[in-house]
Amino acid sequence: MFPARPPTNFKKTKKIFKMNLTKTIFTLTLLVFTLSVVLACSKDVAENMSPNSSKEVSGEATKALKVVTTVSPITSLVENIGGTKVILEGIVPEGTNSHTFEPAPSTASLMAEADLIVLNGLFLEEPSLQMAKANSKPTSVILLLGDEAVSKQEWVFDFSFPESDGHPNPHLWTSPILALKYAELIKDELSSLDPANAEYYRENFDNFESRIKDLDSRIKASIETIPVENRKLLTYHDSFPFFGPRYGLEIIGAVQPSDFKEPSAREVANLIDQVKKSNVPAIFGSEVFPSPIMKQIAKEGGAKFVDQLRDDDLPGVHGDPEHTYLGLMVSNIQIMVPALGGDASAMDGFDSSMVFSGVSQVIYPE
Repeated sequence: MFPARPPTNFKKTKKIFKMNLTKTIFTLTLLVFTLSVVLACSKDVAENMSPNSSKEVSGEATKALKVVTTVSPITSLVENIGGTKVILEGIVPEGTNSHTFEPAPSTASLMAEADLIVLNGLFLEEPSLQMAKANSKPTSVILLLGDEAVSKQEWVFDFSFPESDGHPNPHLWTSPILALKYAELIKDELSSLDPANAEYYRENFDNFESRIKDLDSRIKASIETIPVENRKLLTYHDSFPFFGPRYGLEIIGAVQPSDFKEPSAREVANLIDQVKKSNVPAIFGSEVFPSPIMKQIAKEGGAKFVDQLRDDDLPGVHGDPEHTYLGLMVSNIQIMVPALGGDASAMDGFDSSMVFSGVSQVIYPE
């Protein structure tokens, strides 16, 4: 016979089962909740580490600013300040006459996506300005650098830009001090649109300001080596109205008339007489406006013709350290000063590369 089993307490067993089931359900619920929290935190971390999410401003995610510019010197100024924090594209190909440039219809869609559109202003890029006004989104900003940098009382009217036409000479950026003002305006606008990176833009501006001050002193030292009687500038395109007075160079004329056509025979004869009377050792052409008339004026006036000065076209190609606004100014001094009888060795060793570290997202049109 098998031994008798002790009697079973069914009420006690049922109570224990209910307690175990409750503990199990509670444990599973707690586990599911914990996993949900962990997954949510992991998602937030992943999004914050994503290169496309960039930054948080007042709890709202923001993306890199899209900026559209016109001429290459201005594109370079924006690149120096915006650095790696903006997506930047210029629309005026280098070597193009910016005064008569008309943007392609496809540029309208580019402007429609831009957060900031930067132009020189002062009537330089009227077709581009009209396209920007017609296609920019309501929240975008159109920044006219020249209009902000100088007052109407400071406008310059001269050989190629007579006051009777009402359009001042727009070439402010060939003066490093005014280019610095441009950079400050760019810094302020980028900081306003993208406050999360305001400190980054300020640091880049501070570095650019230091470079400009160094460049300014080196240009002064270089110009001072030119014999006083040779400190005169005659160019084909009237690009140095603010540069000349700052550094003690007399602008004695420009060959190109206000309609951007070749000068008449009478105008050429007057220019030849002017070169002879001024006894200037060299006259300067333009990378954008090649003109055989300049050779004639130089030959008959007894001067050397130098055709390598730049105002719109940056030296080298994008990616070269000298393909910057600073590189443009260094190149001009290294060409201009020796041609006028001076020594440009003060420019040796100047760093004309971008002021920030890293790789920018920029397109210079060809």
